[in-house]
Amino acid sequence: MSATVEANFDGLVGPTHNYGGLAPGNLASATNKGAVSSPRAGVLEGLAKAKRLHDAGLVQGFLPPHDRPFIAGLREVGFTGSDRQVWESAFKSDPVLARNMMSASSMWAANAAMVSPSADTRDGRVHFTPANLMTALHRSIEGPQTRRALDRIFPDSGCFAVHDTLPYQSDFADEGAANHVRLCARHGEPGVELLVFGRDAHESWQAKYPARQTRQSVEAIARRHGLDPARTVIARQSRTAIEAGAFHNDVVCVGNETVLFLHAQAFEDQATVYEDIRKAADGLFEPVFVEVTASEVPLEDAIRSYLFNSQLLTWPGEDRMVVLAPKETEETGSTRAYCEKLVAGNGPIGRVDYADVRQSMRNGGGPACLRLRVVLSEGERAAVNPGAMFSDGLYEELTAWAVAHYREELAPGDLADPDLVDEAQGALDALTQIMKLGSDFYPFQRA
Repeated sequence: MSATVEANFDGLVGPTHNYGGLAPGNLASATNKGAVSSPRAGVLEGLAKAKRLHDAGLVQGFLPPHDRPFIAGLREVGFTGSDRQVWESAFKSDPVLARNMMSASSMWAANAAMVSPSADTRDGRVHFTPANLMTALHRSIEGPQTRRALDRIFPDSGCFAVHDTLPYQSDFADEGAANHVRLCARHGEPGVELLVFGRDAHESWQAKYPARQTRQSVEAIARRHGLDPARTVIARQSRTAIEAGAFHNDVVCVGNETVLFLHAQAFEDQATVYEDIRKAADGLFEPVFVEVTASEVPLEDAIRSYLFNSQLLTWPGEDRMVVLAPKETEETGSTRAYCEKLVAGNGPIGRVDYADVRQSMRNGGGPACLRLRVVLSEGERAAVNPGAMFSDGLYEELTAWAVAHYREELAPGDLADPDLVDEAQGALDALTQIMKLGSDFYPFQRA
């Protein structure tokens, strides 16, 4: 294993995982609104995916779930009493607000932050900007707790710079690494950072679905991370993709090292994006574009199957990359046929494997949504909180923890149950001990 690696920090599915249908433009979320969820199956699916990659020799870590139901947020808008009383009162008087405060959406760690490795930044540190996620209420409450998690997991300020979110203002709407791709020859070498936006904050956006990321937000992140403008590409996601339900760029595009794997309708001006990447990569590496045409895979199929919301991985011991796609990609005719053709050729991708993450997929999150990629040198990796890094012992502890604390099923009618407050807080309190996050990590612990 090389000294510098790309680690995947997977978001743990939280104990209140449910299908609230809260995300505008997320077709899977809307389709499954009101279905019965299985929080226990969800967290175990995520753990199994992480173990699969760890066992193959890849570096895995975890990000903890957020405190849900978010009682502290309900107190901020006037609800009072014990935590159970706050939840009962909120659900009775404003069930829509309550459901937003119950969402387990922090499982999608690709939205946690944008991350730039030390090889790309002016000060030679790994930089994190937690996303403000301000387009949707249930996600806009995540930023401060995400910052706290990143501070606890990456505590060494000599190696890591954890910033505040961008301002909570629509001009700086930011959805994190789901709109960020890094290309490079090898992970430890300088690379090209591709930052994707859906709209300019100063233009009028009239569409069926929101464009969640602004040009102004990615420009601000490039500045605060100290990125070299010559090695940074700012590109516009296609309106066609957004209107079809690609609410983040990682629904139509994924990259790893020199390879960008994407749909032909991913970007507004795809030819110019290719040209800009080649120019930015000049002298570093030769980028490879694996483009899937609409005749091979219609855009609607790409979004339904989450072909591109896969993990594109440099697999230890193999000379070609591996795509870890959701089972839905295998079950969709056009994407299954494309994957078979893809690996039969002599291109950079030699294998497609499939992962069962159905609990996440039904809410609109594939394998790529569940992980935050962080490139770490040997020294930086040693500075990470070991409680967040995958080990066989941690896997066993987390599996036992999930079985002990998570409900097998959670129906819409169960969400009002104040026992969920106690159950979730008990689970998360135990998790802070397992992951060595401190006894003041969650708002309910500090209260």
